[in-house]
Amino acid sequence: MRLLRSTDLALRVLMRLAVAEGTKPTTRDVAAAMEVPYTHAAKVVAELRHLGLLDARRGRGGGLALTEKGRTASVGAVVRAFEGEGDVVDCEGAAPCPLSPGCRLRAALRRAQEAFYVSLDPLTVTDMVAAPTGPLLLGITMR
Repeated sequence: MRLLRSTDLALRVLMRLAVAEGTKPTTRDVAAAMEVPYTHAAKVVAELRHLGLLDARRGRGGGLALTEKGRTASVGAVVRAFEGEGDVVDCEGAAPCPLSPGCRLRAALRRAQEAFYVSLDPLTVTDMVAAPTGPLLLGITMR
């Protein structure tokens, strides 16, 4: 299974903010540090804010900060939120699969996808930044 780029970026932003003591990087800082387009970072930050995982303030003294909910957020829940409810494969697309009526693969792939999410559920953002990861994240330059 492969994560969407937005899911990957969301997890990296949450992890980086979890170790950002006393600093409040802007969305532009995040985009530059993660080497992604600003518009992509802005969409991810907006969704994380909507989920209540980070606080974003404009103007002087503004920037991004992780909320308490963001610190204790389940990695599995974050991945589910960004990946959506879709199946691993699209059996009903423009050209529906002729095996759909009797296919067992789709159900097996759904179970595997859910097992993937379940394995991430017990992990929190705080867990993910425990040493040695936290000190490495501090090396990623964000103002």
